Amino acid sequence: MQLTIALLMALRAQQPTTPVKETVVVTGTYQPVGMEEMDRAVRSLPVRNLALLSNTLSDFLKLDPSLDLRSRAPNGLQADLSIRGSSFGQTLVLIDGQRVNDAQSGHHNMDIPLPLEGVDRIEVLRGSGSAMYGSDAVGGVINIVTHRPESVELTLRGALGNFGTNQQRATLGFTKDRLTQYFTASRDFSTGFIPNRDYRNGSVASSTWYRSTRVTLAYNDRPFGAEQFYGNFNSWERTKTWLASARQGLGENTSASFTYRRHTDLFVLYRDRPQVFTNHHISETYTGALRHTQELGSNMRLHFGGEGYGDTVVSSNLGQHSRARGAGYAAFDMRALKRFSLNAALREEVYRGFPGTFSPSISGGVWLAPQWKLRASVSRAFRVPTYTDLYYRDPANLGSPFLRPESAWSYEGGLDWNNGRNWRASATVFQRRERDGIDYIRSSPAEIWRAMNIQRLRFTGVELSAQTQTHGQTLEVAYTGLHGAQTALGALQSKYAFNYPVHSGVFSWTASSLPYGMLARTRVGALERLGRDPYAVWDLYLARNAKRIRPFLQFTNLNGAVYQEIPGVVMPGRAIVGGIEIAVFGASRSFQ
Repeated sequence: MQLTIALLMALRAQQPTTPVKETVVVTGTYQPVGMEEMDRAVRSLPVRNLALLSNTLSDFLKLDPSLDLRSRAPNGLQADLSIRGSSFGQTLVLIDGQRVNDAQSGHHNMDIPLPLEGVDRIEVLRGSGSAMYGSDAVGGVINIVTHRPESVELTLRGALGNFGTNQQRATLGFTKDRLTQYFTASRDFSTGFIPNRDYRNGSVASSTWYRSTRVTLAYNDRPFGAEQFYGNFNSWERTKTWLASARQGLGENTSASFTYRRHTDLFVLYRDRPQVFTNHHISETYTGALRHTQELGSNMRLHFGGEGYGDTVVSSNLGQHSRARGAGYAAFDMRALKRFSLNAALREEVYRGFPGTFSPSISGGVWLAPQWKLRASVSRAFRVPTYTDLYYRDPANLGSPFLRPESAWSYEGGLDWNNGRNWRASATVFQRRERDGIDYIRSSPAEIWRAMNIQRLRFTGVELSAQTQTHGQTLEVAYTGLHGAQTALGALQSKYAFNYPVHSGVFSWTASSLPYGMLARTRVGALERLGRDPYAVWDLYLARNAKRIRPFLQFTNLNGAVYQEIPGVVMPGRAIVGGIEIAVFGASRSFQ
């Protein structure tokens, strides 16, 4: 409370003089546009300039109360990401616009193989995105945009903390003529805050740009103790992810891309008795796309293209399966800056083994005044069941090969205010109406969970936010309220759909101009899940912005909250990590 009062007094004493720099986004739009020109609820979360004041990508996702990160372990080791009350399988994850969702299980969608230092920013599209991105974009989309260095740099970073935490990271980047290369590597391990919650998490990645070509290669390996993760079992698991992605410009308005992702999952139900129940899954996914933009006039563009997908799974539990699909899309975009915008898109996706899916969307915005913009959108989304949804079986869960694809209509309207200098505010109301939603259901705790299609799911909510930025300080307050309705379940129990946050609020403050080169960032997140007690978690990050040697301290759960984001899976109490980043050469950061 004293920190908040002191901050507000400091802000009141200062005169706003520095305009807020406009943010350009590429997610939820067919061409890069300024944030103010978006007619969808999109947010950009800066990563690169705040990496010293953060530990993992999860730290940034927690800044948006509409993003529900249901973690099973600290530091983003394994987490399910939901947007606006969606299931974790209804969130699409992209890296540089290329889909990386897991065909085996949505639980692995957040197995991001990129080290933190390899990421420039995270862009979030709240609401349906299937007209543009296809399956899985029911609740929303997150796009992880990689960092491109502008000069030669070499950095080393190391840290230690309680629970046996030990971290090392390194970056190497250079640019020469038209060639740019960036290497990143990270290693993070812990002995665990309770027994059988130990983990190791290692990643390496390479990003290459040459003229109009971009190539990304990445690998991640994470073995971990999975105590209580999937029920009352002392489980153990090891996942590995390989990613290869390439994009080639074919002239000014045409591009081709290809992505290959391989994921392996070794799961042991009883760590001390692996012979009782062990699964090994291998999934592979191929994605190719050809996109073109045609100028129709000074304010109008036509975007169209085609995409192809293929995925396979070879599993000791799920069996051996494969499927393929193709899609074609077209979108008409018309906009006059600071006046109005309109986008209408159509997408037809054809699956082998499932009926074709048509996904239309329309969105628009109009400036009511120089500081006020009104926006609205209507869109349809869908999701094809994962192989786990269809075929999985263990002592506690049973999939169903008769599941139908999910579909949903999403509606939203919003009002944005920007005074053009250092204050912003936004209000959005939304509703999602689902059909054939997939969840695991049971009638009593004595029964196992069974995958089923459920009907008439409704999620209605409101999003409010206000931000001020001045003299190197940013203060933001945001809130999301959500109400879900489904009367047909009756006395049946839902495993995932009704664990959503009814109320979620975030207070965050970032300062990059404190005395003696000090940097600070703090976040207080308060959350109340349906039918459960509310809790709040306070995190604090401190660092010193020196030219070469940059020490930092990270305090998580400072208030010692006792909480569970997934029922039955306890989260750690207070923790501290301290370390040093060394800029051997280059790698200057603005921290703005």
